[in-house]
Amino acid sequence: MGLLATALGWLIVVLLAAVVLVRAIAWDKWPIFTELDSGIELLFLPAWVVLLGCLFGKRWWLAGAAALICVAQVIYVAPELLASSAIPAAVRSEPTFRLFDANVDQANHSMAGYIAQLKSYRPDVLTMEETRPEDYVQLEAAGVLADLPHQYQIECCVSRGFIIASRYPLTHIKVFSVEGLPYLITSSLVLPNRTVNFWVVHTTAPTAPSVSDWNQELDGVYNQLETVHPRPLLMVGDFNATWGNRGFRAILSTGLTDAAAARGQPFAFTWSQFLPLLPPIIRIDHVVTGGAVTVTEIQTHLGPGSDHRDITASVATASA
Repeated sequence: MGLLATALGWLIVVLLAAVVLVRAIAWDKWPIFTELDSGIELLFLPAWVVLLGCLFGKRWWLAGAAALICVAQVIYVAPELLASSAIPAAVRSEPTFRLFDANVDQANHSMAGYIAQLKSYRPDVLTMEETRPEDYVQLEAAGVLADLPHQYQIECCVSRGFIIASRYPLTHIKVFSVEGLPYLITSSLVLPNRTVNFWVVHTTAPTAPSVSDWNQELDGVYNQLETVHPRPLLMVGDFNATWGNRGFRAILSTGLTDAAAARGQPFAFTWSQFLPLLPPIIRIDHVVTGGAVTVTEIQTHLGPGSDHRDITASVATASA
């Protein structure tokens, strides 16, 4: 049994070492490793089990190898874990508005659960990804859009449908696409105290053979951030990426704040709700802010009929 356990330990260490190596030389370039990078918080946990077992069993070489893998994980996840910060004093007295974001899943044919959530939460700004034209019809018939008169839809491409509905005016709307698939909608949200840049994202899933498109879309968001440098900014949606992915790290490197991490909720995972016997294991849906925009509260909720949990957030903006 000791030999079998040692062999299993070496197998775990070698496989995780391969992830570390590929991340160093070709971060997010190959499909399977891209998906593994998305779950970096959980992926490396077996190395800790190996380390503890080897220390107890005095398998020093294997313990040393497992320790190196554990150190790599700490390096990978530390920025997200340490991103928690206090709400700036400057925005504590500012008014807030309510945001609701959900990837509703293209295979979900009933909006009844979302309608109940929207009636209860009464958002001021609503964003939905993977919508179908029938979804909008259901929402409108239920009256949940009545107080959100400023609306924009993309009825497109199955998984790339969008619904944006706001209590406040939306202006300067522009859509960015790759291979004919929209992945970014930029606009201006005209709030009572100031106008903010408001972007909604839904990228391709990083599975074969779509990794190239996914990278191009995340790079497209990054390039727009670098070119336009939008401030203040509120950006929401399904990025299909986590802090473990190169493209999302690049987006944050432009000086933006991941709201969940900032509010001390790095493990508020949003995908997938459909895993058997397991809760969601990665956080690919995000609210990101820049400049004088701060999320003061953020929560995830059961996405009724979807494989994604949805997000509600209170958003404050400092007066211009």
